Amino acid sequence: MTAQGNETAPALLSVEAVAERLDTKPRFVRRLIAERRIEYHKVGRHVRISERALAEFIEHGRVVPVTSARRRVA
Repeated sequence: MTAQGNETAPALLSVEAVAERLDTKPRFVRRLIAERRIEYHKVGRHVRISERALAEFIEHGRVVPVTSARRRVA
């Protein structure tokens, strides 16, 4: 426990739960883990992904739309 005493452990999700949230198959999540493209935790022999790591992964894949000011003039 920290000096503040009000911190809690991060919510950890299973591979299957992450796949469901991303609307993908668990195999895709396992590939992300194998390629070290998403942060994960080993809990015994189980692999868990924190909600924060999932949010960071999603944000990292964000693509900003092109606006007329950012388009190149031909």
